[in-house]
Amino acid sequence: MSHGSSPAAWTAVIVSLVGFTVGSIALIPEPNWTLFAIGCVLAVGALPLGKILSMAGLGADRETQH
Repeated sequence: MSHGSSPAAWTAVIVSLVGFTVGSIALIPEPNWTLFAIGCVLAVGALPLGKILSMAGLGADRETQH
């Protein structure tokens, strides 16, 4: 059982964390809305990125038995 430890999952998590970090830093001390929007796009874009990488064969193999 892999628990989702795959290049696709790790890439999605890292891109999401970078997005949240960029978005958070953009609000300190004076809001920079352009940088905040970039962070939001990165955070939201991580999900389709992970799915695309998984479909490309970089995801964890599914087990057929329990």
